[in-house]
Amino acid sequence: MQARMNHPVMVVPDAMKALHTLGELTKNSLSEKLLELVHLRASQINGCSVCVDMHPKIARKAGETDERLHAVAAWRDTPYFTEGERAALALTEALTRISDRADPVPDEVWSEADKHFDEAELAALILAIANINVWNRLNVAVRQPVGVWKG
Repeated sequence: MQARMNHPVMVVPDAMKALHTLGELTKNSLSEKLLELVHLRASQINGCSVCVDMHPKIARKAGETDERLHAVAAWRDTPYFTEGERAALALTEALTRISDRADPVPDEVWSEADKHFDEAELAALILAIANINVWNRLNVAVRQPVGVWKG
């Protein structure tokens, strides 16, 4: 596979820096393992091969297990995740699939996340979900090959 064009973050001055800065800011409030689960789940939904390949590797380096990584797509049906992680994954799915329902983030999903995360953590979680969705859309649009930057 070959990218359609140079990656937009390599073409638009300071775009890479802006997205990386946003990503770094979320690490101040949330664990790396949780962030990588969120990144992986959004990337699975969006079909971003680059991120589906990359985020489990990062998660493993942070101490995540293969058992949990393999179960992310079926998190509701496995015993491997905490209630807080389940709330984060549900919010990830809701914010990633905003056009799938009239009420994109139902009160039930919001309340569960709010129960497990304080305001700073919840803000960081929302920003992390938004940021991975940006990366997914950029990679999918240009058909970015796994492991290769065209820039």
